[in-house]
Amino acid sequence: MPTYDADLHLHSKYSGGTSPRMVIRELARGARRKGLDLVGTGDILHPRWRRHVRRELERDEYGLLRDPRTGVRFVPTVEIEDRDRVHHLVILPSLDAAEDLYEELRPHSPDIEEEGRPRVDLSGAELVDLLKERECLVGPAHAFVPWTSVFKEYDSLSECYGDAVDRVDFVELGLSADSDYADRISELHRYTFLTCSDAHSPYPHRLGREFVRLELEEPSYDAIKAAIRRKPGGRVVLNVGLVPELGKYNRTACARCKRQFTLEEAERLNWRCPECGGRIKKGVRDRVLELADLDEPRHPKHRPPYLRIVPLSELIAKALGLSTVTAKKVNAVWNALVRRFGSEIDVLVEAPPEEVAEVDERVARLLRAFREGSVRIRPGGGGRYGEILVGEEEDGEEGGEEGPRTGGGRVVQRTLDELLRG
Repeated sequence: MPTYDADLHLHSKYSGGTSPRMVIRELARGARRKGLDLVGTGDILHPRWRRHVRRELERDEYGLLRDPRTGVRFVPTVEIEDRDRVHHLVILPSLDAAEDLYEELRPHSPDIEEEGRPRVDLSGAELVDLLKERECLVGPAHAFVPWTSVFKEYDSLSECYGDAVDRVDFVELGLSADSDYADRISELHRYTFLTCSDAHSPYPHRLGREFVRLELEEPSYDAIKAAIRRKPGGRVVLNVGLVPELGKYNRTACARCKRQFTLEEAERLNWRCPECGGRIKKGVRDRVLELADLDEPRHPKHRPPYLRIVPLSELIAKALGLSTVTAKKVNAVWNALVRRFGSEIDVLVEAPPEEVAEVDERVARLLRAFREGSVRIRPGGGGRYGEILVGEEEDGEEGGEEGPRTGGGRVVQRTLDELLRG
């Protein structure tokens, strides 16, 4: 079966904190440059966004939405906040289903007309029951983050979803976790994991920074559903995501000044930063350690490999000694490398460093260090992303026990072929 790279969680310009460039034309163009085949529409319950989607996309022979300019296919998706501030990712079979769901949820939502990520006065269980009547796929979004997530509010999926827990289709890991983190929690072994960008802008270091590779009989909603539910017709063959330490909520840290703390320190300080008085937010690593009932990850047989990546633009910026990934020099090198090797993943994982050096020697040196495991990460926390470290740069860690995946913050990367061979 052919494979399709899919980023199924992102937002439109109608969600809070998003770029005005989050429109279909820009999303399709960005997806094509990244190498994505399938992209979630995001925010499909928002009336103006839904009209925009209908204008810009056409229904293809498989029932999905297709951008006529680029050929990129879109799947109707939305993120919904329930009454307990838990966020859920929903994948819908069609725009007609989105219209029906909008009408059903409108009496339960104070902001569905204005906010792309609407709030509803329903519990997680009630929401799942309603969604299943419309043949939607649903699961917790960014499950471990310390704001608006299932494991921020609950200690298990069963507590959130009650009797509906068996009808939850997947768990979206979020940027600060990977399969090694989540598979230390035995309750999660039966669920498919999704890796998605949750992009708020169409730039290459945001859109597609996490994605899932699907093997599908055909690019249709039914095949996507089969892949996620592990039924005949499709399957998930690869999760691709950030090194978890690069996520902005990986470590326990102050949400204001970003100082990091051990879990014991945060508890002793009553979750208030002694430096600035800001609120300390529990990091994903520490939350997983609290929930874990296994000493190490135990991956079920259905779990695909997890490929950890660093966005190419961040690698380039660090190699060039620049502080921003959107600098013109970074974009020039990114475009040259992608033209040469075909896609960002090919550059990061497959391209021989000696050939990368023909484009830029500094990037080639850092890429080789990344492959050899000598790149270190200053972990993110409190809303600040982690950072790649080179040379004598200090990691600035505050100490504390090792996280769910050991290795001292070093990234050990293998080629994609090696990863898939196990």
